[in-house]
Amino acid sequence: MHAISEQIFKPISRAAYLFHRRWIKGITIGKILLYVFMIGLVFFTAAPIIFVTSTAFKPLDELFLYPPRFFVMKPTLKNFSDLLIATDSSLVPFTRYLFNSVFTTVAVVFFSVVVCSMGAFIISKYKLPGMGFIFAVVISTLMFPPQVTSIPTYFVVSNLAILNTYWALILPKLAVPYNLFLVKQFMDQIPDQTLEAARVDGANEWTMFWKIVMPFVKPAWMTVVIFSFIATWNDFASPLIYTTSETMKTLPLAMLGVSNGTVGRMGAAAAGAFVTVAPSIILFILMQRQVMDTMSHSGIKS
Repeated sequence: MHAISEQIFKPISRAAYLFHRRWIKGITIGKILLYVFMIGLVFFTAAPIIFVTSTAFKPLDELFLYPPRFFVMKPTLKNFSDLLIATDSSLVPFTRYLFNSVFTTVAVVFFSVVVCSMGAFIISKYKLPGMGFIFAVVISTLMFPPQVTSIPTYFVVSNLAILNTYWALILPKLAVPYNLFLVKQFMDQIPDQTLEAARVDGANEWTMFWKIVMPFVKPAWMTVVIFSFIATWNDFASPLIYTTSETMKTLPLAMLGVSNGTVGRMGAAAAGAFVTVAPSIILFILMQRQVMDTMSHSGIKS
């Protein structure tokens, strides 16, 4: 019995000793305070999202409670049906707003990846005259917020005669300086010898771009996908500026008028906010590893 007990408990004691040596012994008061502080920041940052999600499933009687409750007690899906009723009662159904958001977001994400990747490929791998100056101009535009360029952009869109069309919601968002800079920094790591070897083997520029460069910089353009999706899906300013008809409104802009300032519609408004925010959160959770890989390889510290 003593031998059996020794065989059972000796590995457990050894594991406990290693755990104490590696983890418990290395923990200090400073680390504990740091962890507590970081966990507090996480909860503080996630609190609005948790509250919106909770409110989206609250029944009407819980919306009128005072003091209000942070978490839902009796979850219900009635707010989502109220959201459909509130939007369908207008001139345009809810599905139209959803289609506008999905169509413009998919178009912006796809063409933004193509445009920024092609521009970054030319700047990074083709030593053409003036490329340094062009890249410096692109970097300098990062200093200006979008509000500064909104009026010139509106005049450009107006002169192109594409106001109140899908083009007005797509074209201004394709050539984003930050996305081009991000992909370019990643492409700088591709050895020039690799491309030269591909040219010797008979590959043309188009083949090299799609079959060598794009797979290599996949974390970078996947990050562009995330950034472009979030910026376009949550954007209500562009439809507000460039469109005039109700049929061209996107989901975030349509959700602004759901509550009408009444508490009875707050559940529908929260359901609309949940529908608007959830795709961005899900996409980022699924692709966050690509973002971390891009930041660690592109010269940008996350």
